[in-house]
Amino acid sequence: MSVTRITYFVHGTTFDNEAGISSGWKNVQLSPLGVEQNKALMKQIEGWQFDAVYSSDLQRAVATADFLFEGRIKVVIDERLRECNYGRYNGSSSKLVEPLQRKYVKDPFPEGESYEQVKQRIRSLLDDLMTDYAGADLAFVSHKGPQLALEVLLNGKSWEQAFDEDWRKTGSWQPGWQYLIGDKPIYDG
Repeated sequence: MSVTRITYFVHGTTFDNEAGISSGWKNVQLSPLGVEQNKALMKQIEGWQFDAVYSSDLQRAVATADFLFEGRIKVVIDERLRECNYGRYNGSSSKLVEPLQRKYVKDPFPEGESYEQVKQRIRSLLDDLMTDYAGADLAFVSHKGPQLALEVLLNGKSWEQAFDEDWRKTGSWQPGWQYLIGDKPIYDG
């Protein structure tokens, strides 16, 4: 089986991020800091080649994807890469939402979805990509929830591990995270 490589990029900082708000499905714009982060990231990834770029349909991810790749490669918008739907907590204080995330791994946020449902969305996308892009180099531009789902699906982490080792907690941002499909089984655990 051919190995497909995904390079995962997180959208730039938003006004909500700066205000300590967990946006979820709320559509928010990049802040001036987010625009500057995109400019710096573009320089860091100069020369990186991709066969396709997939982005969440939320404005902050689309703006990042367009900035990084517009004119170089078509950006495919896919709603399966959306952030977790925090339901009635979309746009609420991160101090409220962050501690609730572990509670809603299996059960959905009120009027929203669970992290397991995010994982199912990402699994569906991966299944499609293994058929359509076997052996390709892909880029994703998305959010926290889908990246944690990739950690569970492709790196075999538990949700607890994924939350605990998340770069946002450890301060270990990087210009892109590498994930491979086809070199080992996808973990559904």
